[in-house]
Amino acid sequence: MTIRTEPLRLSRRGFLAAGAGALAATALGGWTPVHAVPAGSSAATLTTPAAFPDGIALYQQAYQNWSKEIMLDAIWTCAPRSPEDVVRLANWAHAHGYTVRPRGAMHGWTPLTIVNGAPVDRVILADTMAHLNGVSVHSGSDPATVTAGAGATLDAITTALQGHGLGWANLPAPGVLSIAGALAVNAHGAALPADGEKNVPGHTFGSLSNLVTELTTVAWNGSEYALRTYTRADADITALLAHLGRTFVTSVTLQAGPDTRMRCQSYTDIDWRELFAPAGAPGRTFESFVRACGRAEAIWYPFTDKPWMKVWSLAPQKPVTSREVFGPYNYPFSDNVPEPVTDLLGQMTAGNPAIAPAFGQVYYNTTVAGLAATNSSDIWGWSKDLQFYIKATTLRLTEGGGAVLTNRANIANVIHDFTQWFHERIEHYRALGQYPLNGPVEIRCCGLDQPDDVRVPSAGPPTISATRPRPDHPEWDTAIWLNVLGVPGTPGMFAFYREMDEMEQWMRGHYNNADSTFRPEWSKGWAFGPELPYTDQRVIEQVLPDTYREGVPADENWDSARAVYNRLDPHRVFSNSFIDRLLP
Repeated sequence: MTIRTEPLRLSRRGFLAAGAGALAATALGGWTPVHAVPAGSSAATLTTPAAFPDGIALYQQAYQNWSKEIMLDAIWTCAPRSPEDVVRLANWAHAHGYTVRPRGAMHGWTPLTIVNGAPVDRVILADTMAHLNGVSVHSGSDPATVTAGAGATLDAITTALQGHGLGWANLPAPGVLSIAGALAVNAHGAALPADGEKNVPGHTFGSLSNLVTELTTVAWNGSEYALRTYTRADADITALLAHLGRTFVTSVTLQAGPDTRMRCQSYTDIDWRELFAPAGAPGRTFESFVRACGRAEAIWYPFTDKPWMKVWSLAPQKPVTSREVFGPYNYPFSDNVPEPVTDLLGQMTAGNPAIAPAFGQVYYNTTVAGLAATNSSDIWGWSKDLQFYIKATTLRLTEGGGAVLTNRANIANVIHDFTQWFHERIEHYRALGQYPLNGPVEIRCCGLDQPDDVRVPSAGPPTISATRPRPDHPEWDTAIWLNVLGVPGTPGMFAFYREMDEMEQWMRGHYNNADSTFRPEWSKGWAFGPELPYTDQRVIEQVLPDTYREGVPADENWDSARAVYNRLDPHRVFSNSFIDRLLP
C-alpha cells in the first residue's frame, strides 16, 4: 500500500475518468464497489481484520480526496446496510483496536477522514452512501421535515423535497455531497436575503447545520456503543451539528420551507475594479447585486480583469429573457474540463508554473464561450436546479481561505480590501517570475446560523460552525467566504497561503477587530505550514480553538464541544491522528 503526496499528472482521459469513477459505485438496480477486492480474495494485499462482523460487506479499495492530494492504493472499506450495522462495527472496532472513519462523497480537502502518511492498517472506512441513503419527506408536519440516511446526497434529498413543494434557500454547489458529510463541516451556499426580503419559515440563510431538528448518532452508553437520537432541544446536539468527523451520524432530520423559483444571471463583462469597489461606489458592484438580489458569487480567474459573476434572484414567474431549465448542472463547459485547460494543467504540474496567466485567460474565454453556446447566461427554474452546479468532473483544485464574519454593511469594504491585497501580491510575485497561485478567487456570502430560523425548541446554534453567531457582536449577520484556488503541486502555493504577510495570516490579522473576525472553512485548506496545509501546530492547537472561545458562552465553546465528543466516544473509535491533535 502507498500513500501519494506528490501532485497527480493529469491527462484528459485520466482527469475525467477519475471524477466519473468516484460516482460509479451507485447504479440503478443495486450497488457494486468499483475496483474493490473482497476480504478473503487471493487478490487482496491487506491482512483481513480478525472476526469482522458477519453480514457487512468488507473489501479493500482505493481512496482519494477531492483535490487528489490524499490518495491510497488500498484501504479496508465496508458497507454497513443499517444503523444497527454501524453499531456492530463500532463495538467490533473498540474490541479489536480499530478506528472507523465514515466515508461519503469524498468531496473535501481536509485530513478529517484519512491522514497523509499515517498508518491505515487499523482503520476501516465505512461507506455511508451504499446503503445508508434513504430519504423520507414529512410534508404534513409543522415544520415540514425530511429524514435522510447519512449517505443520502443533497441531490436526492432536494429532489424528494421538490416533489412535495419544499426546498432549501441556501445550498452548496455540489449536489453529490452526502448529508452527513455536509453537516460535519457545516456546508453552506451563497445566499443572503435581498434588501427588505424576509426569511420564509423553514429556511435559513446560514449553513445546512442550522436546519437540523433531530439526528441519530452512535455513542457510548457506559458499556457499549449504541444508537442515540438527539432532538434540537438536547444540550449535546449543538456540538454534533458540525462535528468534523468526531462522531458517526447515521440519520438526520432537517426542516424545510416552500420551494421557490429562481433566476440566475451571469455577467462576464464587469471589470474587477468596478465589481469589487468599496462601499457606496457607483456601477455594477458586488454590493449593489447583494442589495438587489442577495444571492451572488464571483469567480475571478487568475490574471484576468473580468470575473464570472453569478447572481440569483427570486422569480415566481419566468422572465421573458430567461431560459427555463429542468434540472441542475447547467454549465457543462465548467463541469467537463476542456482539453486546452487540461493541457495547461499538465504543463503547470510538470514544472512550468509561468503559464498561469495563459491558464486564467483560457478558462475565462471558455466560460464566456460556454455561456453563449449553452444559452446559460440567464436561466430560470426551481431553486435546487440553479444552486447545484459543481459535478465530480469539475476542475479539481486545492483551496485555501475562509469566512469573514461581519455586518452586512461591510460586505463591499471587506471584499475590496481582500481583492486589492490579492491583486498586489500576485503582481508582486509575477514581477519576480513566480506564480504560486494559478486558480480562481471565489467570493460568496451567506447568513449566519441564527437561532430564530429554527422552528423547533432549540438548545442553540452549532457550536463550532464557521457561521455560528457571536453573541458579543449581534450586529454581525453575514459570512463572506474568500477562497483562493490553485493547481495541486504548484511550487510555493502553500507557502503563499501561510506566510505572515500572505494570505491566511493576513486574513486572520486584517479581519480581527471590532468590525469583523475570521474563521476557517472546515472543508477547505487551513493551518498552512511552509510546504503543506494542516501542519501549523500553533494554529491547530491554539489559534483555531481560540476562534471558538471568543465572544461565546463558556458552556457552548470549543472546549465544551470537545467534552461532548470525548464523552460520547471515550475510546476514540471515531477519530484519527489529525483529529486527535485538533480535538484531543
